[in-house]
Formats: sequence, structure tokens, C-alpha cells
Amino acid sequence: MITRMSELFLRTLRDDPADAEVPSHKLLIRAGYIRPVAPGLYSWLPLGLRVLRKVERIVRDEMNAIGGQEILFPALLPRAPYETTNRWTEYGDGVFRLKDRRGNDYLLGPTHEELFTLTVKGEYSSYKDFPLLLFQIQNKYRDEARPRAGILRVREFLMKDSYSFDVDEAGLKAAYHAHREAYQRIFSRLDVRYVIVSAVSGAMGGSASEEFLAESPVGEDTFVRCLESGYAANVEAVVTARPEARPVDGLPEAEVHDTGDTPTIATLVDWANAADLGRTVTAADTLKNVLLKVRVPGEEWELLAIGVPGDREVDEKRLGAALEPAEYALLDDADFAKYPFLV
Repeated sequence: MITRMSELFLRTLRDDPADAEVPSHKLLIRAGYIRPVAPGLYSWLPLGLRVLRKVERIVRDEMNAIGGQEILFPALLPRAPYETTNRWTEYGDGVFRLKDRRGNDYLLGPTHEELFTLTVKGEYSSYKDFPLLLFQIQNKYRDEARPRAGILRVREFLMKDSYSFDVDEAGLKAAYHAHREAYQRIFSRLDVRYVIVSAVSGAMGGSASEEFLAESPVGEDTFVRCLESGYAANVEAVVTARPEARPVDGLPEAEVHDTGDTPTIATLVDWANAADLGRTVTAADTLKNVLLKVRVPGEEWELLAIGVPGDREVDEKRLGAALEPAEYALLDDADFAKYPFLV
């Protein structure tokens, strides 16, 4: 369809929007592609919708090319399937929940694993029906605490999610690699520079995960990459090589010292250097234990101690990813009173 510029529903803006911080957000609004409705919610105007539909068409082409079949689920989903997988609780405040007039619980779908699985279970009953690859392109909803960067971090967004159903591990790996190659073709057709990195799955992912990251100064993820080996990983998922074991034979016996009043690593280092231990001690030579309490949804708090070198801090993003779906918190005075053996 060709629309004359004189008839196009379009108004451009001379100045940047006051609340727009990143270039893409400013340009999309000034050029008349999108308009804000509420925090994290945008209307797509004719020019923006054309671009969105073109991206959608490219994604659909490549999914069809690997044998995918498109379906469409409702965005409004009942509570029961998510109770079965415990994700009704795991999602926490990250989803929109609502009740109908009869008091039944629903949520606006952040992802649709449960529905895909239940649908296939209801339709197929024999291993001969597999392998199967289904996908959908649909709006998803997540209650972002702080929507930002225009359409990069929003509460309603269009997402393609696909699921393969296979009879063995070999079939699963084949489907995974087919998707991986399809995504590479998608980004190549879109002319987007990307890096494939190892990632954490989280409550909405699976047992293994990779991310396709586009390098950008306004991104919220950080990744590391080795130029020699090609290894790349999100900092939340990076795996460091285990150092070689150092022999302990022939080393002096361990000595016990009363360190006195040294509540911090800095005071401990000062004490060690003043005590004339025969060497200069730095924070890296010390070890500290960070004491936490951890709770799996629906269960009681448990204690957790993490040992790290004295010159380092616990990476809270990686810790959260490693413990998910459990939550954690630092111990407070009440906890130390409850567990006096920690003091």
C-alpha cells in the first residue's frame, strides 16, 4: 500500500522530548514513529508500525524456513498452569496480575511455556508425532519497576517465542542449533551487529541459554570477550578458569593470631602489618565471609556464607542469578541475635 505524504498520519517534533535520554528514543518520537501513552507503554504510529511489521516478517520468514508452525495464544492467562510450575510465585512482582468478577486469578502473559506444553500434550499422544516446532509472535507483558530507554525496556512489547518438542537429546540439540542459525540470519538481514554470549536463564528461561547482544552505549547488559579464544559471556554468567592446585607440602604450620578489634578488612590489614608477621599484608591476602540468608519461595530462611578475597565484593547480579528463584538478604541485628554462634 502506498500512502501520499500529504495523507500520511504524521507529525514530527522540532525538539527532543524532555523525558527522552537515549538517541533512539528521541529520534523515534521526533520522527513520529511512536508516541508515549504511560511509563513503558507506547503507541506505534503508521511509520513505526511499518518498520515493526517488516521486522516481524523477517523473523517469520526465518522461523518458517526451519520448519516452524505459527500459532497464537491469548495474552490473558489463568493461574492454574503457572501454579503447576511454581512460576506464579517465582515471577514475584514482575508480572501483571488481575482477577475477574468471580475472583479467579489471571496474569498477562510474560511468556507462554506452560500454554505451549499443555497444548501439545492435549493434541499429541505418541512419540511418532514428534519432532515439532511451534512459535508465536505476540505482545508480552512484564511489570518493569523502572521502564527506560524508550522501547528498549517497556511493560508491553512484541516478542517471538518458539518451542521445540523432541524425543531425545540429539533432537533437542538439532532444534537448538537450527534456531541459533535462524537468529544469525535474522540479525544479518536486519544488518544488526551482534555478539553471541553465554547467559543465565532465569525464571523465564531453561537449562541453558545464549544471548544475541547488540553492542550499544545505552545497553543494560555487560559482557566479557576473549579475543584469543572467542569466548564471550554476560558478566552474570561468565565462568573463570579454575587455577591449578598449589602444593601445600613443606609449608609452615598454620598459626593462630588474636587479631583484636578488627571489624573491617582495612583494620585487619593494618593490624597484620603492625604485628610484624614477616611480610607485607594487603587486602588481597585476606579472606572475608559475607553472611546471607536465603529463602526459596514458600520455604523458611536458611543461612549462607560466601567466602571472597578481602579486596573484592560479592557480585550481586551473579549471586541473584545463581540463587534464582530463591531470594536473599544480608543478615541484620535480629539475625545475629538469633544465631549467636556467628558472632
